[in-house]
Amino acid sequence: MKKTILSLAALVAVTSLSADTDGVNTKLKHGKHAKKETPQAKSVDDLSSMFTEGKTSGQFRTFYVDRQYQGGSGSTTHRNDLAVGGHLKFETAAFAGLSLASSFYTSNSIKWLAYDVQDPSLTNNGENYSVLGEAYVNINLASYGTKTNAKLGYQRYDTPMMGSDDARMTPNTFSAYKLTNTDVDGLKFQLAHIDAIAYGSFSNIYSGGILGATSGYPALAKPGSGKYHNLGQITVGKDTAGVTNAQLTYTAKHFHVKVSNDYAWDMYNTLYAELGTSWDCLLNSNIHPFVKAQVIKQNSVGDKLMGNIAGTGKIDSLYWGAKVGAKYAGFAAYVAYSQTGANDANSDSSYENAIVSQFGGMPAYTQGMVTRHQFLAGTKATKYAAVYNFKSLGVNLSTAAYYATFDMDANSGYGVERTASEPGFDIKYYLASVKKLQLRFRGNFPRKFVEGTAGSDTGWDEYRLIANYNF
Repeated sequence: MKKTILSLAALVAVTSLSADTDGVNTKLKHGKHAKKETPQAKSVDDLSSMFTEGKTSGQFRTFYVDRQYQGGSGSTTHRNDLAVGGHLKFETAAFAGLSLASSFYTSNSIKWLAYDVQDPSLTNNGENYSVLGEAYVNINLASYGTKTNAKLGYQRYDTPMMGSDDARMTPNTFSAYKLTNTDVDGLKFQLAHIDAIAYGSFSNIYSGGILGATSGYPALAKPGSGKYHNLGQITVGKDTAGVTNAQLTYTAKHFHVKVSNDYAWDMYNTLYAELGTSWDCLLNSNIHPFVKAQVIKQNSVGDKLMGNIAGTGKIDSLYWGAKVGAKYAGFAAYVAYSQTGANDANSDSSYENAIVSQFGGMPAYTQGMVTRHQFLAGTKATKYAAVYNFKSLGVNLSTAAYYATFDMDANSGYGVERTASEPGFDIKYYLASVKKLQLRFRGNFPRKFVEGTAGSDTGWDEYRLIANYNF
């Protein structure tokens, strides 16, 4: 208890050194489905002005995590950590549509605190580190009469099955070459190729295997943070050509559709499709119901390296999910359900009907804050969530709560039929006296997260205190 109090005191002392992160969030997405694009760089008339008119931005982040295990082999394990870090970015102005940008990310544990067991997820397994997260060339072709943009180099990259997954101190970043076009109103087309990834600090939670491979991280051992890896080398132990993505998104006032295809060369192809609509209730126009559905189809391709390393020659999986909810004033709520195909007792591998997501992508409606079992084969998941925003009452405060369950059969990869559960909450508060400062308090309480044999389940109580400041 004294150690926890000391850690909390240290967190308060460094509150002004923090940054913003959504992480694996529980917030409800309604109405505006299109992701806000990064503003284009200021245009200038000569090369020297590119740098003198450039801008510096960044984030300071302070993060405290405290996890007390319940049951199983971790019944007496208490782990925690406090870290400070964030990133610093410089972006030049644009000359003839061309601009440059770079940013450094860092995470540093407060070493003078005494931890029972240091949590590995805020640093590189306890080691401080820094990484060049962004170093890209941006080319905007607006002056040529087209809304086409190219972004080439190290960058944050987010699609349904690949993402920054900024759940702890630093995000995943990628070596990527991305082309986007928005010439047609409401329609966005993207073509991209990604060949390397530098995993963020959250990756250190996972130790490989099917749990990691279905939760956004590689099936091999922990990749570590702060270093770029070939996508094939870090997932199947052999260099591959990477992942090629084609994506089409259409967004209207009350309707959106997204289709995204990731071809992971010599591993697997993943097709993601999503459809959503919202409307004004006929009985009360202030109530806005919404419905969304998603499907993921995945198959081994080429040399089938992922299937081979998993003990079978194929991945042939299907996942589908749906979400129904409504929004009224500052309140919103939904219920979501998802299901994967089941392996039979004769399946060569538990990967056969699982959805493999090894590069940070986690689009499932039913995911918990930490429990991501919905992609395991033979899993039926349900999630209930609600959000209330107090802004209309003059307080810049939002609160969220959820409860998720994951019914897994004996062939899901753990050998035990069980139902895991995870309740949790997320509270965000923006101080009126310090602009752009966000204080955040989160908690998750999984049960039967792992169950090696019937009755030997492991769960935990976890709390996170985060202070976020953008500049």
